[in-house]
Amino acid sequence: MGSRDHSGDHVKIVSEQGHLKTERNFFLKGDAAMGEPILVPSVGSHLLELTFDAFRVAHRAAAAAAEGIATSSKAVLGEVRDRERELDSLDRDIDDLVTTTITRVTEDEARTLLACMKFGISLERIGDLLLSFVNRAESVSANMDHDDIRDLSVMTAQLERMLADIEVAFRTRSLDKAVSVLRADTELDRLRNVITFRHLEPAEGLRRLDSFHVLFMAQEIERCGDHVKNMAEEVCHLVSGRTVRHVLRAYDRPVEQLFLDHMKASNNNP
Repeated sequence: MGSRDHSGDHVKIVSEQGHLKTERNFFLKGDAAMGEPILVPSVGSHLLELTFDAFRVAHRAAAAAAEGIATSSKAVLGEVRDRERELDSLDRDIDDLVTTTITRVTEDEARTLLACMKFGISLERIGDLLLSFVNRAESVSANMDHDDIRDLSVMTAQLERMLADIEVAFRTRSLDKAVSVLRADTELDRLRNVITFRHLEPAEGLRRLDSFHVLFMAQEIERCGDHVKNMAEEVCHLVSGRTVRHVLRAYDRPVEQLFLDHMKASNNNP
């Protein structure tokens, strides 16, 4: 007979056989097919914990950047520096732990831990880009055009949502969430282009140095989006075992084809 003790993302399974009582710690992650939690032995659970911590820290950094650019608050923008230092530390911890853990897990678990290492690198780079973004914002926020503030605010808010969604996609092994992140990245590209075209047009009283900073700020957020997109592609491959091109091809089928596939599956599984 066994019992389960849930604590956050961890599960402790207690088994009793006669007078023998054993305890094993497990880590919750998502099932590839059903999007429901499954149990992962605790040998790699600390590495997963660190990765989810990095996701949350990056999300808070993006949220601070979004609020700071919208309100021109240097105090809020300054929070990004603390988050960037946390991401640096977490990336080092993840990198160190992978080498000592990966030889003690199964092949499937090793794929997950390698994904953790890739995510740690991407999230650390996002922290660096957001730090550069806020450094520029503090220099030019007083002179920024209203349209630039609006578009950069939308971009950083979109990045914040993408980071939240990619954490959910990885935690629950959700293809739907991962694909939504891939598609959300196009909005960052569009807004970056809008800002670029605006500053390439001749304008009365345009300060060249400020324009230079604004263009780089837009590029930095767009590059953050690229890193999140890369993580979404990794989740797609982790869940499906296929490249993102094949995954998107399945999602881009017409509704009629999806209905026919559903009917075929129903007939094959009465």
